[in-house]
Amino acid sequence: MLLSLFQYQFFKNAVIASIFASIVCGIIGVIIVEKKLVMMSGGIAHTSYGGVGLGYLLGFEPIIGAFLISVLAALGIGYIKRKGGTRSDVVIGLFWSLGMALGVLFVALMPGYPPDLSSYLFGSILSVTRVDLYLMAVLTLIVVVVITILFDYWKSYMFDEEFASILGIKTGFLEYLLFILIAMSVVVLIRVVGIILVLALFTAPTAIAGLLVKNLKLRMILSIIIGSFFCLTGLWISYVLNVASGASIVILSAISYLVVYIAKFVLK
Repeated sequence: MLLSLFQYQFFKNAVIASIFASIVCGIIGVIIVEKKLVMMSGGIAHTSYGGVGLGYLLGFEPIIGAFLISVLAALGIGYIKRKGGTRSDVVIGLFWSLGMALGVLFVALMPGYPPDLSSYLFGSILSVTRVDLYLMAVLTLIVVVVITILFDYWKSYMFDEEFASILGIKTGFLEYLLFILIAMSVVVLIRVVGIILVLALFTAPTAIAGLLVKNLKLRMILSIIIGSFFCLTGLWISYVLNVASGASIVILSAISYLVVYIAKFVLK
């Protein structure tokens, strides 16, 4: 039954999207968790809803709007965070709320109601289009290339930012670059799990990998493998039960983390 699904183009697109999502959540997720940027990632993700609404209102691809607004939000949050003068959680909360509010406003200004809006909020991997795949492929490639080329710098930045700065590493540049990569990753994940559930796919595979291995490269590789399992299994569940892909992927991720955690710390 499962193999017969590959005769459908929408299912092939969904599998490819799952792989792209697993790669970015496995790589960027490790850095996000290590740098304690989970809530900032959530802020960027929810701000992107303003871009989705803008895309619907002006008649261009909502995913493009999400990308543009995500990058602007990432740079804005990063700039205010580095300048200081206010707590970062306050800035994240304001951007988070503003993005969602703008999205609601833009959608309300439309003459009708977009039928696929919920797919951006909760994910609908089975409705991924070719345009979505092209954008996801480009963004995934950029994330992989940037992390690979600057891998040693990322290691220094992650584990001791002050010492990295003393060594001459431009930590400010790396931080802004990281925020942009997070924004790109958010866009890749939106069509898979949706804006509201992005955080789970950023953190669950990474958290499980962190319980099993400590080496940075191994954690990223294992996170990609675990993320692929969650996405592909969740994809199958969403197809069989006819439910949103984001919900099935996130529930599977959360249960898996609890099982691994209990096995490692409670039952040992």
